[in-house]
Amino acid sequence: MNPKTLLLSLAVLLLLPALAHADEKADMARMAQEHKHDKPTATPAAKEEPARPVDAEEVTYAQIGGAPVRGYYAKPKGAQGNLPGLIVIHEWWGLNDNVRAMTRRLAGEGYQALAVDLFGGAVADNPDAAMKQVNNVLQNTGPAEENLKRAAAYLENKGAKKLGVIGWCFGGGWSLATAMLVPDKIDATVIYYGRLETDPKKLSAIKSPILGLFGATDSSIPIATIRQFEDALKKLGKPVEIKIYEGAGHAFANSSGGSYRPEAAKDAWQRTTAFFAKNLKR
Repeated sequence: MNPKTLLLSLAVLLLLPALAHADEKADMARMAQEHKHDKPTATPAAKEEPARPVDAEEVTYAQIGGAPVRGYYAKPKGAQGNLPGLIVIHEWWGLNDNVRAMTRRLAGEGYQALAVDLFGGAVADNPDAAMKQVNNVLQNTGPAEENLKRAAAYLENKGAKKLGVIGWCFGGGWSLATAMLVPDKIDATVIYYGRLETDPKKLSAIKSPILGLFGATDSSIPIATIRQFEDALKKLGKPVEIKIYEGAGHAFANSSGGSYRPEAAKDAWQRTTAFFAKNLKR
């Protein structure tokens, strides 16, 4: 290899992380645009009662950097035995009461569910504060990655033989990231309009089936990107189911915010519960 070619190759390698970070920041900027007039008010998703009574509590599920990491744990009331586990990843608002309500709903379907906290206890009440929280994670993803590894270990220590992961918005992207981060532990992955990876080399790590739920009018996640993601997984032989809802935008099924679309959210919930039952309970 001649010196000029070598220098060019090195320059490209050095630029790749910066370019990836720039793409990530651009995606987050589009997400912020979707939420620019939003507020973390409870939607009907957070007001729905669980299918069966549950027990829930605040827990410390890890120690990272010497600091305790707290989350919210729920399971069916009086449940015995080794229930499948769900890692629940919050929206960009943070682990608020609405996400706790969704965690109870998921537990009511027959799971032990752990809602993680990737923001260190911070909860936003406006889009600017939410974006700041997201950027803090993007600038240093190591603690978030370690957080999710510990969440999986916590549920395994609680007896979970199978694990699923689910997230909305910011959490949807991290749901996919978890499937790539600990592929040997995740048995089912649900992504609600989260940031997507389309690089086949990175997606090849995934071992779980994937359910992706998106809104057709979501400007932060173009349909072309969704199809590219889907095609890449299919070419890799990965089980994937994608549903795009016409007339629905970003955050159409969030537990917090003003973009809720009842019909799309109801169908998405039914698909989610059926998907988890198929992959985690059989």
